[in-house]
Amino acid sequence: MLERTELEKQQRAKKMMLWFGIISLVMGFAGWTSAYIVSSKRKDWVASIELPQAFWWSTAVIGLSSLTYILARLALKADKLNLSSRWAFITLLLGVSFVFIQFNGFNQMVAAGYYFTGPTSSIKMSYIFLIAFVHLLHLFAGLISLGLVNYKLIRSKYSSENRLGFELGETFWHFLGVLWIYLVLFMFFIK
Repeated sequence: MLERTELEKQQRAKKMMLWFGIISLVMGFAGWTSAYIVSSKRKDWVASIELPQAFWWSTAVIGLSSLTYILARLALKADKLNLSSRWAFITLLLGVSFVFIQFNGFNQMVAAGYYFTGPTSSIKMSYIFLIAFVHLLHLFAGLISLGLVNYKLIRSKYSSENRLGFELGETFWHFLGVLWIYLVLFMFFIK
């Protein structure tokens, strides 16, 4: 009984650490999106910039990846490790696809003449590049987590009774998906 209580304390502590990290990320992105809004009142603000199509495709891909992660969790809860592993691997592939599509979006912006810095850049494009790129950096952390989840699934380290690491990775991944959806909608609607 004492061991179980100690294990539960450790699990709660790990979950709380994840939520502290997520809250700090929310605060950072809230600061950048607030600065975007304040800067949109500047005289040199360019309101007619369209987001690249790749950003919309990547939004669909990250949404789909959340669904496949949920399917992986449901399979894990049913102790179907092979099925869970397949869904988690598909989630990883979708995450990597998201990254490639994002870089395609950056290339589309550059091809349209929009740059992060320099004489032809604008403050708005600098914010769009910054916000998308910082999200992408956090997504790399999510991919590392997802890679670790896949590795542990293959090694049968998770089960319906032992899935804390899986759930922590899933929570972070869903957060990244919701964050991206917020960011792309924010950049679309706040001209």
